[in-house]
Amino acid sequence: MTKIFKHLAKHWAACLVIIALLLVQAYGDLTLPDYTSKIVDTGIQQSGIADAVPEVVRDSTLQVLELLMTDADAATVEAAYTQPGDTDNALSSATSLQKKLASPYTVRLLRADADRDTLAEVFSTPDIVLYLASAQAAGEGNAPDAAALDTVTAQFAAMTQMPGFSRDAVQAQLAAAMDQAGGSELSGLSAQAVLLVGLEYQALGISDAVQMNYLMQTGGRMLGLTLLMVAAAVLVGLLASRVAAAIARDLRRGVFRRVVSFSVSETDKFSTASLITRTTNDVQQIQMTCVILLRMVAYAPILGIGGIIHVAQAGSSLTWIIVLAVALLLALITVLMQFAMPKFRIMQKLVDRLNLVSREILTGIMPIRAFSREQHEETRFDAANTDLMRTQLFTNRVMAAMMPFMTLIMNGTSLLIVWFGGKQIDAGTMQVGSMIAFITYTMQIVMSFLMLTMVAVMLPRAGVAADRIDEVLTTEPAIHDPVPEAIPADLNQHHWNGEVAFHHVNFTYPGSSEDALHDIDFVAKPGQTTAIIGSTGCGKTSLLHLITRFYDVTGGSVTVDGVDVRQMPQSTLRGLLGYVPQKGVLFSGTIDSNLKFGGENITDADVRTAARIAQAEEFISAKPEGYESPIAQGGTNVSGGQKQRLSIARAIAKHPKIYLFDDSFSALDVKTDKTLRMRLRESMGDSTMLIVAQRVGSILDADRILVMEDGQIVGRGKHRELLHTCPLYREIAELQLGEEEVKHELECV
Repeated sequence: MTKIFKHLAKHWAACLVIIALLLVQAYGDLTLPDYTSKIVDTGIQQSGIADAVPEVVRDSTLQVLELLMTDADAATVEAAYTQPGDTDNALSSATSLQKKLASPYTVRLLRADADRDTLAEVFSTPDIVLYLASAQAAGEGNAPDAAALDTVTAQFAAMTQMPGFSRDAVQAQLAAAMDQAGGSELSGLSAQAVLLVGLEYQALGISDAVQMNYLMQTGGRMLGLTLLMVAAAVLVGLLASRVAAAIARDLRRGVFRRVVSFSVSETDKFSTASLITRTTNDVQQIQMTCVILLRMVAYAPILGIGGIIHVAQAGSSLTWIIVLAVALLLALITVLMQFAMPKFRIMQKLVDRLNLVSREILTGIMPIRAFSREQHEETRFDAANTDLMRTQLFTNRVMAAMMPFMTLIMNGTSLLIVWFGGKQIDAGTMQVGSMIAFITYTMQIVMSFLMLTMVAVMLPRAGVAADRIDEVLTTEPAIHDPVPEAIPADLNQHHWNGEVAFHHVNFTYPGSSEDALHDIDFVAKPGQTTAIIGSTGCGKTSLLHLITRFYDVTGGSVTVDGVDVRQMPQSTLRGLLGYVPQKGVLFSGTIDSNLKFGGENITDADVRTAARIAQAEEFISAKPEGYESPIAQGGTNVSGGQKQRLSIARAIAKHPKIYLFDDSFSALDVKTDKTLRMRLRESMGDSTMLIVAQRVGSILDADRILVMEDGQIVGRGKHRELLHTCPLYREIAELQLGEEEVKHELECV
């Protein structure tokens, strides 16, 4: 897991931008339930009236309300309202409401700089008193309306005209009533203050306008906030995808570069199938996990913590429901992870196994058919496929079982909130909108844990993939360039002749206890052909691999012009070599691109000369597109002999100082083999040529022949000399050339 975060840390700037955008998105998600609550509670239930402060009020109503206030409060109210003509100091909503008045009342408009919180406290008690009086005037069983309010205001106006009326007396009576009720009765009727404002708007004929104005403003804010959230979510998705894709690109690049630098021993250690899986499937797992980490894991805590803060601020007595839901979720996650986690850890190994079997079957389809082993291989593939299927089915079933339980917890939580919230609504301690907002916040908190659960399921597999990739990236190649201090100072100015020398070389393959080569000592001179022959497994190919540094010697040294190959950069060494392996390897492209594979400095003339020497010109010219003829992947659209000749031509076109032919003439007929070797000898100039061969006929004209057995040189010399001095060579010659031919050669000697 830490390795995944290490890769994300390289893109810290983009990650910070993503977190900032997630904060914006979370702000919208956490604010929208408040707006929903306001629309339900204020916009619908209270007809768009948010508090006890009217934005437009008739003079007659305002005068009655001021009678129920103290002198200081009345002065505050007077300062907060202005005449309709003074629109500079009025709220835009108040002036817009003025235009919708049903009758030409004398009204007052709320000033823009008025303190609504202070005014709400000032208006609260007078509004309640006036509403209760209006309800009494409407009669028992009837809802108060604008007519009842007008009746009450008229009564108060008439009362002010009576002899001996005193405002102080009204205030004293009101204070005595509040003291007698202890203030509890009036405070419990706080909603009546809003209803009084509603009666005033009804009298002015602007009730519908006030409600629509509130709904449009609140809805507009919700729409704007939603659009902001959408923009933030889109940008988060874009940036997260780009970051994850960049991480995947860098990982594939790093793995490929490391694999290219591996020697054969490291490649064998991981296996080709595993390296392919790590470069593709494992990297894809990390890429997908990085996207989810940036979009979900980073978002879930923000949303969950924000939801908890909002619920805590609301001070609801239903908080215990959230605690119960979270506890059940954590218990469910713990149980599921105990079952699923081990399976995720072995899934990637099963993918490796399936890839290995598939690759072996596809690459070996011809011998499989030749030996009628299709059914056996199908059974082997089916076994690997079934193992992977069973593991995937198990993990998928665990995940499938998780979703119903999650749904049950979420729906059960909603049911509990509705049940207990309904009782609080009935008791008057909670409004419908507040309950809806509480349900939304609860679902957000639960969804946060659900998102973390989904990620917790993916992280084990991604962690395994990250470990497997890191294992490749941290594996140091056994074959590496020397440190700059160990490179000879004059190496770049060195004039290379191509003399190859083995100085008492011993070599043991990694993991083996026996020498594959023992005390190999010889010199291959420029302008000469050195041939190596021997029985299968005697170490001929291993000897060439030490020159190319596919492996390093375990004893002695291999030098080129007196310079130890271990003291040369690999690019310098291999720039001198023209290597043709036992199995010809061609790359997808054209014949021309394959023959120019040895370097960008190879010209068309070099290509044609090389093809002519390698006896490939005839079949190339016979193709309709000539040198531009396509080569399929692996060279499957050319024969074995053609593939071998093209591989030889590729080495010749490079003009190397040292030719290395590892049994590279085995697929050629005798005539083509003889002609090719003759042309090659004529064109080699002062280059050094080493040929590993199985056929004596391919090395008859070699300047020097080394005979190997059990990793040692048991004979050296020219053909006729070895017939006389080396029994093993004579035995090989008799088997291939015939006893009569060998006897004749001996007589010539």
